Order: sequence, then C-alpha cells, then structure tokens
Amino acid sequence: MSTDFDATELIRLKRGGGQFSSEQISWLINGYTDGKIAEEQMSALAMAIYFQGMDDTELGLWTAAMIATGERLDFSSLSRPTADKHSTGGVGDKITLPLAPLVAACGVAVPQLSGRGLGHTGGTLDKLESIPGWRASLSNDEMLRQLEEVGAVICAAGSGLAPADKKLYALRDVTGTVESIPLIASSIMSKKIAEGTSALVLDVKVGAGAFMDTEEKARELASRMVQLGTEAGLNTVALLTSMDTPLGLTAGNALEVRESVEVLAGGGPTDVVELTIALAREMLQQAGIDADPRAALANGAAMDVWKRMIRAQGGDPNAPLPTARHTDQVLAESDGVITRMDAMAVGVAAWRLGAGRARKEDPVQAGAGVEMHVKPGDRIGKGQAVLTLHTNTPDSFSRARAALGGGIEIADQPVERRDLIIDRIS
Repeated sequence: MSTDFDATELIRLKRGGGQFSSEQISWLINGYTDGKIAEEQMSALAMAIYFQGMDDTELGLWTAAMIATGERLDFSSLSRPTADKHSTGGVGDKITLPLAPLVAACGVAVPQLSGRGLGHTGGTLDKLESIPGWRASLSNDEMLRQLEEVGAVICAAGSGLAPADKKLYALRDVTGTVESIPLIASSIMSKKIAEGTSALVLDVKVGAGAFMDTEEKARELASRMVQLGTEAGLNTVALLTSMDTPLGLTAGNALEVRESVEVLAGGGPTDVVELTIALAREMLQQAGIDADPRAALANGAAMDVWKRMIRAQGGDPNAPLPTARHTDQVLAESDGVITRMDAMAVGVAAWRLGAGRARKEDPVQAGAGVEMHVKPGDRIGKGQAVLTLHTNTPDSFSRARAALGGGIEIADQPVERRDLIIDRIS
C-alpha cells in the first residue's frame, strides 16, 4: 500500500470542507478494508463526511472504490432480464416478500440481496427465517440456478460484494453517522452495482419511521442514488414513499410473512397492495417487459412463484408460522377517528417486544411484533382494540407501551394525510 498519504491529514482536509482526489479515496477505502487505517481514524473521517458531505465527483469515486474491494456478480447468462428493488427501510415494510415473486411471475428475474433488521426497522431475512426450514445463505451458483429455474431469489448478500461496505456500515452504526446522505448512497449503490442487476428501483422512505424524516433529505438521497446508478450503466429510478404510518397492519417477522401471503392470495391491506403494484410496474418498465402485475396477483401466478422460491431455499410454504406465547391489547381511550399512528413509535414497540435487535448478534423472536386493527382515517369506539402486542417475554409489554406513548392520536375529525407515493425521480 502506498504511503503517499496520511490519514490524519485527510481527516483535517475533509473536516475543513476540502475535496478528496481519486487517489486519496482509493488509499482510504483500501487501507480501511485491509485493516491498515485505524477504526478511530475512520470514525473521525465518517463524522467529517457527515458534517461536510461529498460532491458528486467524490461520491462517484468513493462508491467505485468500495465496489473495487470485492467481486461483481454477472447475470448475463440468464434467459430473462434482471431487476431489483431496494428500500431504505421502514416499519411494516414487507414489500419485498410479495414483490419478488410477483415480478418474477411477469417474466423478470429478481435477485433480491437483502439484510437483517437493526433498531426499529425490520429485516427481510429475519422475516423469511420465521418460515420453518428456510435458509438465507446461498452460493453464487445456487443463486444463479434459482434465478433461472424459479425467477426470484431473496437471500443474504455474500461477503464478496463490496466488503468495504460491511466494515463501514458497522462503523456508521456505532458512531452516529448512519444518516449521512453520501454514506447511505454509497453503501446502498456499491452493493447494488456490484450485484450486477440491469435495472434497479429504489423505494426511498420519508417520514416519522424513516431515516430521512423530511422530503427534502429523501429527495436528495434519491437523486444522488439515481445518479450513481445511471452513471454506472444501471437503469435506475426512485419512488419517494411515505413512512409516517407503518405499512400494512403488522410489524414483526412472522406477522409480516402472514400478511405478505395474504397479498399474494389476492387480499391484504390496500397500502401494501398499492405499493407492491407500483414498484412492480417500475421494475417491469425498467427491464423492458410489458406485463400487468395485477393480473399475476389475481390469477395465482405470483403465489406459485412464492411457493417455489420458498421451497428452493429449504422452506415449507405450507407450514404454520410461529406465534408468540403472550398477547396484550392496547385499547382506545375515547371515541373518534385515528388521526396518527406514528411509524417510529410502532417500530420501537415491535423492537422492544423482541421483533428486532439492538446489536447485529442479537437473536430475534419470530412471533413478536405489533398487529394494528385500525389505520389513520378509521373510526374507533372507546374500549376497542387499536393494537395487539405479541411477544414471548411478557415483561416487555410495559416497555413497548412506553414506546407507543403519544404515538397514537384520536380526534373528532380526520386530518389530511400525505399520499403513499409522493414522487418519482429518474
């Protein structure tokens, strides 16, 4: 490794608002990945980037340097085009589960490399692992074979894809720099570009339960990711979607799988169906396929792909899902209309019940979570159930209720709410 640069000087450069050169960025990313730049130095640099940001040139070079630390997958041997979706994370966001088989049923291969939950946002792999026998880890050969034979795969990203990101992600989590737009954009896009899909649809969440709490921040993140993808030759589009209220009526692993299966069976909550169809249409358009996703939901084709996808990864799609041993209902304190159900409050409650983890190595409870009986705009009577809390550890009910404090509001009249799909950025 070259000794042309000094980490302390580069920290000072960024702290003072300076720009990195291509050589400086390569030196930093490779040095950190190889363990030659100390954790405390990269921590200081991440904080400097958090405050000073990166311009478009720096961000492109930083993302390319992260990709170059690992392998790139190649799906060119498949008999159909590929498309992927990435969500920036929210509460009750189970969209990947019905979306991947739905798009596959329309003729596109969907390589969905997913992650685990941390904090108040759920992880797709944790949800699927509540299905008996299902496994998240596949080799590249297994993934390619499943994409060719089934059309969809949801699995863990291999350690070979952008290993720099794995180290940086863990560092950001413990240094308070998770919300840095350049660091989020490069983290997501380094993995997605290395993954080798030919089309990408980004679901950028905005609101109380999202990392981007304002529309302005969400729009900036979406625009920068679309630009990174487009410059890398990846057909990329982003939807800005609302995360003020949890998606659907469940937050928690097995609870969300059950709801996803309801969607695939032609039912399910209207917001989950609306967003699944909207993202499916974008993925099909980006991949150049003319098909109607609503028809594939209605005729059972998407459900068939779901069952084959689960079986291909060792799971039993017909097995009963785990349920929590204890439940507790949260009742309405007055008559009226639900005007607010704060996504962050519900997410933290589900996490405290055991559905999420505080550290990467923590286990999760498959059956834990929050079930919602009403949504904003619904009328409710005093004493009716607003939520049911599910857990195997009943001593967590009081902490979950504390998380909900003030997050649910009932008023005489409904209030205007933000549309689920706010904008499209291409």
